[in-house]
This record gives sequence, C-alpha cells and structure tokens, in this order.
Amino acid sequence: MQTPSNEKPDAQPPEASRAPGADPVRIGLIGLGAMGAGMAASLRRAGRAPHVFDIRPGVAEALAREGGTACASVADLAAACDVVISVVVNAQQTEDVLFGSGGAAAAMRPGSVFVMCSTVDPNVSIGFEQRLQALGLHYLDAPISGGAAKAAAGQMTMMTAGSPEAYARCGGALDAMAGKVYRLGDRAGAGSKVKIINQLLAGVHIAAAAEAMALGLREGVDAAALYEVITHSAGNSWMFENRMAHVLAGDYTPLSAVDIFVKDLGLVLDTARATKFPLPLAATAHQMFMHASSAGLGREDDSAVIKIFPGIELPKGG
Repeated sequence: MQTPSNEKPDAQPPEASRAPGADPVRIGLIGLGAMGAGMAASLRRAGRAPHVFDIRPGVAEALAREGGTACASVADLAAACDVVISVVVNAQQTEDVLFGSGGAAAAMRPGSVFVMCSTVDPNVSIGFEQRLQALGLHYLDAPISGGAAKAAAGQMTMMTAGSPEAYARCGGALDAMAGKVYRLGDRAGAGSKVKIINQLLAGVHIAAAAEAMALGLREGVDAAALYEVITHSAGNSWMFENRMAHVLAGDYTPLSAVDIFVKDLGLVLDTARATKFPLPLAATAHQMFMHASSAGLGREDDSAVIKIFPGIELPKGG
C-alpha cells in the first residue's frame, strides 16, 4: 500500500476549458448529505467554493448561501465544472448520476474528471472508469471514510486509485477535502477494494461492540461505568468508543444507518464469494445488521444493532 500523498499535482486542466481569471479548477459536488455537505465546507475553507447539487429540493440552495453555486441539475453542474465529485449512496445512484437521463457523463467536457466517493463493488468502479474513458473523460475511484465530523473538518480519509492524468486534473481538490489521500494504484478498483476491507472491520467492530455492551446490560453492569472502563482498556476500539456513546445517550439519529452496513457488508461478502474466500466474522456481522433491518431499524443509526439482543434494558438518554 502506498503512503498518503498531500502533494499538489503539477499539471492543470487545459486553459481553453476555463474563462480568463476563473478559479484554477472548477469543482462540483453531487450529493449533499452528511459527508457531501462537510466536503463542501472544507472546499469553501480552502477558497474553492463549489458548484453543488442535491436531489432534495432546497438543499443545494441552502448550502450555496454559505458560499458556492447551486445548480438546477446534474447536467448543469457537470457542464460548469472541471472536477465532478459524486457523494451518493450506492452504485445504482452513481449509475444514475453518470448515465441516467440528464446525467453527468453526457454534459462533462472532454478531459474533465469524475471522482466517485461511494462504497461500491470494485468491478463496478472499474466499469465506470472504462465507460468514461471511452468518452474522453477521466475517472478517480475514491471512496471516503471518517464520518461527518471529519468531512466537515477536512480530515477524512480518501482511498483513491486512477490515472496520473485524473489526479493532475483534480488540481488539489482532494487535499482540500481530506487529511489523508491514499494513492493506491493507477487504475480504478484498488480504492474500492481497500474501502470494503475497511467496511468489513468497521461492521464487525460495531457488531462486537454492541454484543459486548448488550452482555454488560444483561448482567446488570452499569452502562456508563462499563463504557468508561472499556474505553480505557485493551478491549477498546474506535467503534466501541464512538457508537456505544450513542447507545448511552439513547440517541439513534442516523449518522451512518443500519442499512448502510447491510449494503457494505453485503459487498464484502460478494467480493469474497467470487473467489470462495471464507469470512465468518463478516458473515455473522452482516446477519446481525440484516436482523436489525428486518426488525424495522434500517434507518436508525448503525449502533441500533444492539436492539436485536433480547432481555436488555437500553439507556434512555437525556
């Protein structure tokens, strides 16, 4: 694995594609959820006020009031920008953004770059790259991690792979949004592979954290005391510390929903299944999130997986 790079690429997009005096690279963001909105804030802080679009009425306009330009459609944004960054939920939404009616691919100028930040099957990402290359467009496989707070602070992690030309045409946009930009290969696929491995660990850690807290509650241990001890002991994990705080607060407002891990762990298992590679822990965690989703908890915070355990009384919070 290569080390993260924070160097600014030397090459820039052709001057002919920009008006005189324009920003060096015009950046567009599609998808203004928790991560996309934070990425827009980071770009603004770096002096790179983006064009923005979201399918939800009024969202882009509200965000653009803080700096940037709201676009009426994906195609309008794509036509105006040198770098189009997609922060939608899954592969199907990315397909729609690129190749659906009024999609980005048909509107982007030759030589511009599409940055795909969703968690998808690596083979899907490879396919996107090939289809865009045939249109004279560049593509960056660039899943993200770190959560909404790190996205807003410009400290998230990007797991990227793509051609040198794709990186060059981003003109420093990646470093404006992320604390670490890992360059993992010169073609699509490697970034998505590393992201789903990260999701394997994240999902298993959340499931294990929920199981541990549930056992403590069942055994009558004070939940706050258990949290304090574990977060200062060898059994701690980032996911235990972060997600079990949600449980203690009794707050299951979705920062990352149960159904995200139904999807992501499903991608993990699909990838492994293709080469008949066993993943017993990931499979068990996936079943736990499936159980939670089928119980009607799919849109709650992923820490709500703890609710599948019987005979426990969860903290009510404030």
